[in-house]
Amino acid sequence: MAPRILRLHEADNVVIAVEAIASGAVLPGGLTVAERVPKGHKLATDGIRPGEPVRKFGQVIGFASRPIPPGTWVHEHNVAVQDFDRDHAFASEAREDRALRPGEVPAHFDGFRRPGGRVGTRNYIGILSSVNCSATVIDFIADEVARSGILADHPDIDGVVPFTHGTGCGMGAKGEEFDLLARTQWGYASHPNFAAVLVVGLGCEVFQIARLKQDYGLTEGDHFQSLTIQETGGTRKAIAAGVSRIREMLPAASRVAREPVPASELILALQCGGSDGYSGLTANPALGAAADCLVRQGGTAILSETPEIYGAEHLLTRRAETPAVGRKIVDLIEWWKAYAARGGGELNNNPSPGNKAGGLTTILEKSLGAAAKGGTATLREVYRYAEPVTAKGLVFMDTPGYDPVAATGQVAGGANVLCFTTGRGSAYGCKPTPSIKLATNSDLYRRMQDDMDLDCGDVLDGVSIEEKGREIFEMILRVASGERSKSEQLGYGRNEFVPWQIGATM
Repeated sequence: MAPRILRLHEADNVVIAVEAIASGAVLPGGLTVAERVPKGHKLATDGIRPGEPVRKFGQVIGFASRPIPPGTWVHEHNVAVQDFDRDHAFASEAREDRALRPGEVPAHFDGFRRPGGRVGTRNYIGILSSVNCSATVIDFIADEVARSGILADHPDIDGVVPFTHGTGCGMGAKGEEFDLLARTQWGYASHPNFAAVLVVGLGCEVFQIARLKQDYGLTEGDHFQSLTIQETGGTRKAIAAGVSRIREMLPAASRVAREPVPASELILALQCGGSDGYSGLTANPALGAAADCLVRQGGTAILSETPEIYGAEHLLTRRAETPAVGRKIVDLIEWWKAYAARGGGELNNNPSPGNKAGGLTTILEKSLGAAAKGGTATLREVYRYAEPVTAKGLVFMDTPGYDPVAATGQVAGGANVLCFTTGRGSAYGCKPTPSIKLATNSDLYRRMQDDMDLDCGDVLDGVSIEEKGREIFEMILRVASGERSKSEQLGYGRNEFVPWQIGATM
């Protein structure tokens, strides 16, 4: 049998090896393969001279760094990244997003309505540390609550979860870094997946709880409490006080019940990690189709990971609702180029070794696949990291590409459900927002079934992107209604709160 290959666009000069191809194999059309090509990787169908572009998805993913004969394996040994002009064509492809057809029944899920009108998909009690100096104490408070057994009388509460981090002091009291942490902490403190939140500080840190309360209008009550270790009298007294505060918040947290709400109340975080050569072919475009389903229902989908749209940003600027929205994307890319250079790096330091082993050669190639998670909807707005997301439809949030940091920003922005595609097998989960793991290939799904919620590898066997997208959307509704994802069953999410530390540590 001829090797299975995929040509993604008529303008491409490479094809994808669906399975490993041996040297000497003959492709459909008669081309002889010159060397072994691993599965998920690329091989040239045309001769590519040094300096000429390598094209996949009909887009430039790099340039030949040496002659690439037809039938040759195409990867980092013969492909490099260089600057080239992109036509941003701001807002040229903006359109009205397709709404529900007449007679089409709106989708619903069972969620928790919160004061102020937002809707949660989970009913946790959260414990936040204002600073790393109180991280151990909030861990001890959560552990003591678990040992006490008091949650047994409150089955409608999903758990008491501590969220520790490594900053909060040794930083400036104003400026970008402080504002970013404040947005992140406030976003979690007010998140609809929490029935109540306790914030614990040391007392003398730069990131003061009193200032957080004042700046964001947080008032103490059934849904929010705070304390500091120093004012309470030390570690043991702070732990006892924290457990007592949670006991006081339990009755109100238990009174809320799930009720049917429209899918328009969902804010979906779109994530990918441990990507491979199949990510842009299967799970990412299928998740994009699911995001389109949600947008048609009036909901919101958050695309993020700015370094991982580098090289594909022109596809988003064209879909921007206005030129001003599109220019925000370009401004972010320029900021990231300078940010990477300050650390002696460049944006093409991403992909990771695992990405490259899976078939991704350059950041341009990775970005084109990653951007597919955003589907086809018009880009309505661009947000800073952890900024509250208020627009409906497809939006973008500026985050790093590092998955836990990116997801933390999306959740702080209000995401109440998350989908995470992976081709290498990222071990990830997220609290308080449930994370649905989508495997890009069937081998991974079979190997890591305890971690993967859905196999998207069957797209390679003929399942359509639209059909798989609908399957993902229906799973989103079930998980939003309370069905436990695999990462929830495993208990992931306690250690995945990782705010972006952007500034100097002093």
